[in-house]
Amino acid sequence: DVQLVESGEESVQAGGSLRLSCAASGSTSTRYCMAWFRQAPGKEREAVASIYVAGSSAVYADSVKGRFTISRDNAKNTLYLQMNSLKPEDTAMYYCAARQCWMIAYNYWGQGTQVTVS
Repeated sequence: DVQLVESGEESVQAGGSLRLSCAASGSTSTRYCMAWFRQAPGKEREAVASIYVAGSSAVYADSVKGRFTISRDNAKNTLYLQMNSLKPEDTAMYYCAARQCWMIAYNYWGQGTQVTVS
């Protein structure tokens, strides 16, 4: 199993930047594909960005392309999401997730961290 713990709640003004982190633990956590999701009140959960094991390939939602960067430090077992030029519509609960790369669905989830952009 993999355990995921996100960094704490964050608030920022529009145009600002934040960096989320997600600490992973588990015997093979560095071999998992990982991603960030978010869910705003009244909306469905959406994938924000995903990254493969080596960190050399990432995919982004159109709404965050050019503003967000996903990265991972496998030596520290940590996933990051650098968020720049934040907008009020980025306000949501953000979750990190992991899956074995041969699987389709993410089956490990963090508890979520609230990001508020005002």
